[in-house]
Amino acid sequence: MRYDFDREIDRQGTDATKWEFIQREDTPLHLERTDRFYGEGRTLPMWVADMDFPCPQPVIEALAGRVARGVYGYTSPSEAYFQSVIDWMKRRQGWEPSAESICISPGVVPALCMLIQTFTRPGEGVLIQPPVYYPFAAAIERNGAQVVRNPLILEDDRSRMDFADLERKASHPQVRLAILCSPHNPVGRAWELDELCRFAEICRANDVLIISDEIHGDLIYPGHTFTPFAALGGALADQAVVCTAPSKTFNLAGLHISNIIVPDPGLRQQFQGTLLKNGLTGVNPISLVAVRAAYEQGEDWLGQVLDYLDGNLITLRQYLAQKMPQITLIEPEGTYLAWLDCRRLGLSRQELHDLMLNRARVYLDEGHIFGEQGEGFQRMNIACPRPLLAEALDRLRKAVDIL
Repeated sequence: MRYDFDREIDRQGTDATKWEFIQREDTPLHLERTDRFYGEGRTLPMWVADMDFPCPQPVIEALAGRVARGVYGYTSPSEAYFQSVIDWMKRRQGWEPSAESICISPGVVPALCMLIQTFTRPGEGVLIQPPVYYPFAAAIERNGAQVVRNPLILEDDRSRMDFADLERKASHPQVRLAILCSPHNPVGRAWELDELCRFAEICRANDVLIISDEIHGDLIYPGHTFTPFAALGGALADQAVVCTAPSKTFNLAGLHISNIIVPDPGLRQQFQGTLLKNGLTGVNPISLVAVRAAYEQGEDWLGQVLDYLDGNLITLRQYLAQKMPQITLIEPEGTYLAWLDCRRLGLSRQELHDLMLNRARVYLDEGHIFGEQGEGFQRMNIACPRPLLAEALDRLRKAVDIL
């Protein structure tokens, strides 16, 4: 079937984080309810990383059928569930995890917290590459570890890893884990095989366990390729934990399910022990149904979404180049998140915040929350109807023009 992604879906009254809440300026992980995203003169929310598109029709129908059963008791995953995950990874990403390597968790961020609990002791270091998804740092700090920063280098409007700094940081005996964001949120890089190999070799040489967050791995733009960590093969791939989920791919984030793939039996046993300590022994029956339907029947929908996102990216790219050259698009290779360099506007952090939220009435994620390297940047979620994107750009241009 053909999907109409231009149609705006009314999410009012659904407790949607993106449309009914706003971040506290001092603590972005804390939310406050707001009504500013509805009604006349509304602000357009383009922050939280979920899509404003309906999920695949086969998923909707499978969920309706399961809900109609009327019984929602304790549930465990079937062999068919694991096979749907394996088949998807093999078909779409070119690797084949084993069923026994798949650990189910309520989400990637909860899994990161439990991985930190499992493989670090209080005070030990966990390495990240800012500007990066800000819950990484929060997960590290809240679980008693230390954040070790290996900042990315932005050159010619494209980010790259600083391997010399990585070697220095990884060699510290207190650094036990490294979290790789692949594809990277928010800079949009889809890391290439040689970059992943260098990263893995440095970590392995220093006995640093890698956690590869690949939640955006299915969302890649034409001309680019996603290389899963498993493509490294052998010991480099086996001594890593890969975090995957259907949530970004199929807009299922609210169903809270992820597949954490741990090839090494010893590491897997330790992680499973932490899952048990936290009482995570069951699975939401609704989530299981949604994942199977998405992976088994959602490929056509995903193809249409990827085409639509590419169209939105072209719209954004052309608009900035032709009408708002003061703002530079850092070209994403993957994800549906656009990293916008606003530094040429010459505004302070507070002035940039006021420009976006109050003058343009467009609510984006502020770059500084991803790390100090994001100062002067904004992250825009373009997984929205194109008319809404066009309206947001027009608003922003008018606000910039009167600076």
